[in-house]
Amino acid sequence: MLLTLSQWLLTLFPEQLGFLRVFQYLTFRAVLAAMTALLIGLALGPWVIRRLTEMKIGQPIREYGVQTHLGKRGTPTMGGVLVLLGIAVSTLLWFDWSNRFVWVVMIVTFGFGAVGWVDDYRKVVRKDPEGMRSREKFFWQTLIGLFAAIYLAFSVSETSNLRVVELFLRWVTSGFSNDLPPKADLIVPFFKTVSYPLGVFGFMALTWFVIVGASNAVNFTDGLDGLAIMPVVLVGSALGVFAYVTGNSVFSRYLLLPYIPGAGELLVFCAALAGAGLAFLWFNANPAQVFMGDVGALALGGALGTIAVITRQEIVLGIMGGVFVAEALSVMTQVAWFKYTKKRYGEGRRIFLMAPLHHHYEKKGWTESQVVVRFWIITMLLCLVGLASLKLR
Repeated sequence: MLLTLSQWLLTLFPEQLGFLRVFQYLTFRAVLAAMTALLIGLALGPWVIRRLTEMKIGQPIREYGVQTHLGKRGTPTMGGVLVLLGIAVSTLLWFDWSNRFVWVVMIVTFGFGAVGWVDDYRKVVRKDPEGMRSREKFFWQTLIGLFAAIYLAFSVSETSNLRVVELFLRWVTSGFSNDLPPKADLIVPFFKTVSYPLGVFGFMALTWFVIVGASNAVNFTDGLDGLAIMPVVLVGSALGVFAYVTGNSVFSRYLLLPYIPGAGELLVFCAALAGAGLAFLWFNANPAQVFMGDVGALALGGALGTIAVITRQEIVLGIMGGVFVAEALSVMTQVAWFKYTKKRYGEGRRIFLMAPLHHHYEKKGWTESQVVVRFWIITMLLCLVGLASLKLR
């Protein structure tokens, strides 16, 4: 919004208001977006926590879980609305409103946030322990994910929504031809020329998997004070670097990455995410004054997945978000093994002491702070590995 306003003022007063040209610099707007989101979060955090407390939106704690967590019962949850508020206001202020990619990421983020909000509301307000049923939640996640997948499949090589619609209609009338430009291929990091053509259906399937998978993986990770939000900030910031490079014709050509016009504007969103996330961490650090809830975790995971698809860094997201991947896999393998052994031996058995993975290490004797900080350190290392793929090819 401010970019459009500055451009309009410059057309009226080019000499008197020449200093407004600084708003045309993407990196400048990204820095201001991070600062704006951070200040909004710090300023509104106490008020949001008070409101959640007054509404008695407290986190339910499982009796069979880690016993040290029982003291957290009643801590306000659904604090993810604070993160989403900071992202929304800051991004709308500082990004170029004509950029289609940011709008797609915003739709996915707040769409998943709405799903998480309904789930949290049913759990903590209506006192329904199951919240939104798994099938219902999966249906809405799939619907939002497929919308993003269909749009992105035809927008990677185009610069206007009209052309995207034209390509989609041409694809349908041609009998669903599977051709997509090379920049839509699955890129293998650390190799100069290794990529795999996906076709339209393959691209859509991968996009759906990455967005929905990332959303649920972050949700599984959100189980300890500060555990999920800091890795989200780190991975989101690293993806901002990839977005900036991918959206720059010079840098992308030099680093052998596909040039995707408009992708660079995602740096503003990533900066806003980082600022809002750090503000939330101020209140979510141990001992947490507020929990993120599904409204924040599902939304932020969906945002990371969508940005990774746009920048063609799905595999790199899996590397940098290794903690998220490990948490999700621990739940999947635990459930699968328990069901298999119960059917085969009549008694369910477990691979981990408790899933998700962070609870396993708590059961082994790690303190909550040890688990959180060590997972942060691992994420920092993995983000550095992911960023190294920019040059090491």
